[in-house]
Amino acid sequence: MNIVIVESPAKAKTINKYLGKDHIVIPSFGHVRDLSVGNNSVRPHEEFNMDWEIDERGEKQLKQIIEAIRSAHNLILATDPDREGEAISWHIRQELEKRKNVNLNKIKIQRVVFYEITQPAVLKAMAEPRELDQNLIDAYLARRALDYLVGFTLSPLLWRKLPGSKSAGRVQSVALRLICERETEIELFRPQEYWSVNVSLETVQAKKFNARLTHLNGKKLEKFDLSNSTQAHHAAEIIKNSKKLIIKTIDKKTVQRHPLPPFTTSTLQQESSRKLGLSAMQTMRLAQKLYEGVDLKGETVGLITYMRTDSVNLSQEALLASRKYIEQHCEKNYLPAQQRHYKSSIKNAQEAHESIRPTDIFRHPKEIGKILQDDEARLYELIWKRTVASQMASAVMDQVAVDIQDHNHTFQLRANGSILTFDGFLSLYQEDFDDPNDDDNESSILPAMLEGQEVYQKDIQPKQHFTLPPPRFTEASLVKKLEELGIGRPSTYASILQVLQNRSYVKLEKKRFIPEDNGRLVTTFLINFFEHYFAYDFTASLEQQLDDITNERISWKNVLKNFWSSFSTLNKDEHKEVLLSVEEAINNLDKMLGKRSDIIDVMNDSLGPYLFPQTDPNTNPRACPACSDGILSIKLSKNGSFIGCSNYPNCTYTRSLHFGTTTDNSETNLDTQPKILGHDPNTQEPISLRKGPYGFYVQLSEVTEDKKKPKRIALPKTLAPSDLTLDQALILLSLPRDIGIDPQTNEMITAGIGRFGPYLKRGDSYISLKNDDVLTIGLNRAVILFNEKPAKSKTTKQGKTVGTHPDDQKAITYHEGRFGPYLKYGKNNIKLPEGINFDNIDIDKALDVINSSMSKKNNIATTSKKKTTPKKKATSKK
Repeated sequence: MNIVIVESPAKAKTINKYLGKDHIVIPSFGHVRDLSVGNNSVRPHEEFNMDWEIDERGEKQLKQIIEAIRSAHNLILATDPDREGEAISWHIRQELEKRKNVNLNKIKIQRVVFYEITQPAVLKAMAEPRELDQNLIDAYLARRALDYLVGFTLSPLLWRKLPGSKSAGRVQSVALRLICERETEIELFRPQEYWSVNVSLETVQAKKFNARLTHLNGKKLEKFDLSNSTQAHHAAEIIKNSKKLIIKTIDKKTVQRHPLPPFTTSTLQQESSRKLGLSAMQTMRLAQKLYEGVDLKGETVGLITYMRTDSVNLSQEALLASRKYIEQHCEKNYLPAQQRHYKSSIKNAQEAHESIRPTDIFRHPKEIGKILQDDEARLYELIWKRTVASQMASAVMDQVAVDIQDHNHTFQLRANGSILTFDGFLSLYQEDFDDPNDDDNESSILPAMLEGQEVYQKDIQPKQHFTLPPPRFTEASLVKKLEELGIGRPSTYASILQVLQNRSYVKLEKKRFIPEDNGRLVTTFLINFFEHYFAYDFTASLEQQLDDITNERISWKNVLKNFWSSFSTLNKDEHKEVLLSVEEAINNLDKMLGKRSDIIDVMNDSLGPYLFPQTDPNTNPRACPACSDGILSIKLSKNGSFIGCSNYPNCTYTRSLHFGTTTDNSETNLDTQPKILGHDPNTQEPISLRKGPYGFYVQLSEVTEDKKKPKRIALPKTLAPSDLTLDQALILLSLPRDIGIDPQTNEMITAGIGRFGPYLKRGDSYISLKNDDVLTIGLNRAVILFNEKPAKSKTTKQGKTVGTHPDDQKAITYHEGRFGPYLKYGKNNIKLPEGINFDNIDIDKALDVINSSMSKKNNIATTSKKKTTPKKKATSKK
């Protein structure tokens, strides 16, 4: 008998079918043991010995394994093919060796790895067993010890020095630093005004196109050369007075756009976030299901290869299958002459592994989608398309630049355009971007023109612009940044982002990360006192050293010694032979950091410009509004941090922390009194923030005697009313803005904010913007959204199945509606209580909601019937 250990029950069920009756597959449910809780679980002063403990679940799984191997000849450790998977197998073997009731002398222990859960792949792996990889295990031990030493040393210090803080971690604190520093950039950003002059032109064949002013009076215009309305309108007047416009040059070139490689873990998380709106954690959970296997007509099959990888390689079998599919289902020119091979740009990528791909290219998403849940089907389709597209021919575009001059050579206009002459891989897959700056290929289709030909001006539009701050990180862009910096590994990104949210260090609004006050305080503390150990390059260098351990280039204990001897003493240049214990390090660092009052002074100096911004040069931003001479500063209490007055206890003024703004201008005052933000620089009309029945909005000018309605624009949910500045209000009032002409319909696409939120408009068609910024969205992204817009249908959109009602077997489905999530049961639409969504609802909870709703309806109907039953009219005697 052969006992096979895998990590999950789903995988165990699938593999058991492939291996036959002489194999028993048992799940370990992940790690069976972990480091003991306490300050002495990793002992630097004892050669970094570690204490492990087994929880109740781990003990249960170990007992099941022990019972099974009593009658077995082989124990096959088949946990996941990465560092964590190797460690799980090592832990199991270690525990079995310690047990007195287990005799391993009679059992052969082997290690196998499955990169895909298909019968051929599983049988091939079983035929190629190996020993446990000690280098991978050492790298795991080093990583686990580093995380423990940092967390169990810094967290007690945070509790002592910054009450209300929860904990700190080696990698997640660096990710938090990225989010906080981006927020600081946004707060310090000051929008700069600039203008462009756009000219609508027409050829001799009456074909219209657009151009922009690029040269004036013999000088090339830089971005900020037209800095105000006067300069822009003066330039427009010069163009308007020109008598003749001639096409000077036409520059045309053909360019190729190559397909992207298949997915790695991080690129899958990024594209899943952009295209499907899934979090990194949701993506990995769904990918795990696809990897472990689903039931296809009575056969359980793994649909994708292993989903924790940083490789962009495809196996030869996958390459041939992809090319065969393209050859059979596409025209001949969509298949390139040679196979495409990709190389990872990520440091220390495991090139021996494979990228994430379908286990069978010929399992088309339309066929598989009928069997899978909605989100599983969407993710499988994304992986399938990316894989097949990676082996398709490049797209070909003709890029055209047309320069137009007046007869006096006073100014020059330029029109840019491109024509997609061959769509190639774009016919199947196109990458999305978080921000429009990522896509610099925006242009329109130009009509046929010849050099020396005359063109005619039809309209001239000076256009005001403002520079925009860097965007907040999304899950996708943060993962991309961490990967670029070499921080973390594919298997850690999802948990890093989740931990930051669980600790309330950041919040996710409109899919953008915003640091909470606690998160910024912790980051400031770490940067001021432990800057070297949370620097991006230092954290990346530790990741490099972990890879060096894996490749047997360095000893794992040497890595720990070098780190701990400097970290525990805050002396990065000192490497002692005698190492402190964790307890000694905490006490040592506590003394070195000084009193809590010293910490507060440093925090006040660092955070002062953001907590107390200078809005009026004649007033002290730290002056207490409640007393005459008090000074505001950060205060600490057992419940957290706040702003308080220096005259306490005589003055008891306090307020919560608010970065970049003060809270004296309460939002509630806007119910009766608008907040004047400033004046329009061109018209000098007042710009104010107001509150109406539908929420907050910005207004330009006041209602005049002729009762003309002033311009108003709703405040996006991404902007807090208390944070709104004059510059941001000016940007909002510039909406709606023209994005560009759709090359397919030749209609202008505009972006604006309406009664129901941000939108795009093309002709009579509208699209609500959910994940894109109305102020920055570009033409390519806008065209994609219109192309992806589903056609109107009279049929009801299919929801996600929750289960069936036990009484009548009718389906109960989950839907996302305009007013929130709801359940559909028969003809009844039942709104779900707040906090319940598809991720946390099951059939029992659904039945409770339905029964409660139906009961209320019956009571209301009964009450209504009683009230409306007419009384018999009394007969009066004559």
